[in-house]
Amino acid sequence: MATDVVVIGSGVIGASIALELARGGWRVTVVDKAGGAGHGSTSASSAVVRFNFSTAAGVATAWEAHFGWRSWAEHLGRDVGPLARYVRCGMAMLDVDVAPRSVYLPLFETVGVPFEVWSSVDLSERIPGIDVGRYWPPKRLDDEEFWVEAETKLGAVYTPDAGYVNDPQLAAQNLAAAARAHGAEFRFHASVHGVERANGRVTAVTLADGSRIPCAVVVNAAGPWSTRINELASVGSDFAVGCRPLRQEVAHVAAPASARVWPCVADMDLGTYLRGEVGGGLLVGGTEPKCDPMQWVDDPDAVAQHPTMAVFEAQVTRAARRLPALEIPNRARGVVGVYDVADDWTPIYDRTELGGFYVAMGTSGNQFKNAPVVGKFLAAIIDQTENGVDHDVRPVRFVGEHTGLEIDLSAFSRKRPHGAQNSGTVLG
Repeated sequence: MATDVVVIGSGVIGASIALELARGGWRVTVVDKAGGAGHGSTSASSAVVRFNFSTAAGVATAWEAHFGWRSWAEHLGRDVGPLARYVRCGMAMLDVDVAPRSVYLPLFETVGVPFEVWSSVDLSERIPGIDVGRYWPPKRLDDEEFWVEAETKLGAVYTPDAGYVNDPQLAAQNLAAAARAHGAEFRFHASVHGVERANGRVTAVTLADGSRIPCAVVVNAAGPWSTRINELASVGSDFAVGCRPLRQEVAHVAAPASARVWPCVADMDLGTYLRGEVGGGLLVGGTEPKCDPMQWVDDPDAVAQHPTMAVFEAQVTRAARRLPALEIPNRARGVVGVYDVADDWTPIYDRTELGGFYVAMGTSGNQFKNAPVVGKFLAAIIDQTENGVDHDVRPVRFVGEHTGLEIDLSAFSRKRPHGAQNSGTVLG
């Protein structure tokens, strides 16, 4: 099949991009080294949908995107079989100095995100069984200070519309199926071997099996392999922000009875987040506190896929500090994934110095939630750039279908000053 665009990667981001380009009339081919959509980083996502970002573009993007999750069937636009489901359980963002509410509450008010400010008393009443002690900064378990009782208390900001997607892999598969319904082709077990160019533009993608796909546009949405794909294409010379693969673990434990109706809890004070599961489970992830070593990797394919007791114990013990009724199992259980992390934890949605070559990278850790709108972002950038607009000089401004909010997409530029605006943490 002749194609206009090759999308590399069929995670939730790549599949969303494929859908929006196919809707726009582009002939799309998606290639992925895995055996199906959502089999990479997406499958290890906790799929939390929250709105507390440190920039106006971050908050507006998350708020716009959540309407897609809430009306998932309508967003897809085609009957694609069983659907991923959005669970609206709310989120409590516990107070922490590194991400003060004074930064994001004005953004909530500007964007229109409903919220409640909770005192420590409110927090105790609304989330029964929670310890409201302030323990900042997060500490290692072998630090004696970890076990010191809190001297002060903290409150929280609650957003009732936050929640999570119950099956992130199925969400990617839903998007892929909708893209197919619009004519997109998916090729799995297809590893990219090279990117051909001529006269300053991309001309084809070559695969490891020797096949060649001529095209005018390539979108690199390869997750933790995205930097490697950029190297194959010889792009990135003007990037001010880099991306690296990061091994990540999320623990699975049984939730105490008191926590089975909890909202999601973002607890940067202790360095964890908590998210319920259908059936009474609890996901416990980390917020990359400075006391924990980051597991950067050179080869995403060589990462050990079994959770380690050291990480499991650290995450779950911190969670038990916040939730004293939580039992700490003596065997590690959870998921392992490889994230694609930007230096400042903000994604790059942009063109590159090679004509026709675009990137959606650095998306892990906080961008699953934005998938319904990221496809639209890339479609807008590609449409305008391919029609002569210089996105570096006149950045594309995207207007949200649901909110009417205008989002300046230069916030996700490859050339943005490192750490100039955002928090520089996984919060975004």
